[in-house]
Amino acid sequence: MRRKRVGVLISGRGSNLAALIAAARAPSYAAEIALVISDHPDARGLVLAGEAGIAAQVIESKTHPESLRFDRAIDETLKAHAIELVACAGFMRIMTEGFVEAWRDRMINIHPSLLPAYKGLHTHERALADEARRHGCTVHLVRSDVDTGPIIAQARVPVLKTDTPETLAARVLDAEHKIYPTALALLASGTFRVEGEKIVPVSPGMSLPIVVPALKD
Repeated sequence: MRRKRVGVLISGRGSNLAALIAAARAPSYAAEIALVISDHPDARGLVLAGEAGIAAQVIESKTHPESLRFDRAIDETLKAHAIELVACAGFMRIMTEGFVEAWRDRMINIHPSLLPAYKGLHTHERALADEARRHGCTVHLVRSDVDTGPIIAQARVPVLKTDTPETLAARVLDAEHKIYPTALALLASGTFRVEGEKIVPVSPGMSLPIVVPALKD
């Protein structure tokens, strides 16, 4: 089986990157983490990439102050490494429409909420303010509008009465580490196709998006 070459975009600690690297160690996994790009030179995820023997590169916005030039630098680097799929893992940049369209249906993102609820930032604080009973995370194909795009997988977690934004965030992050490798494998293995803005399973009887029930308290 030929594995798809994946480039991971990060900005910080790279905990989801670590989960993807761990999953890709299995010979049967459909994707190979072949490149890590960070927009911050001190990102912890770069260390993880180095420890795993994965090519890594820093592309800073201060050296590419215009969004088009920044995205072009990333695109050229991805192509230079023969990347086929892109996984955004805590990449804190809004990408240009041209870049998003160039990687349409080949780029995924993980967001810490049950989309379409709580797009944007501060999702855990907002869930607590709304006294939500369930929160979670979503893996979706990237579109030009932030935190939109066909959903591949979601995981729900309970919201406890004793929760703070920090404790809820930790519970959601644990769920992210579980579903992101699963979602990337689904994309890399060609398990589904995209029709308009809908994900359609290739195999009859398969249900997508995957929804993981609420984790235990």
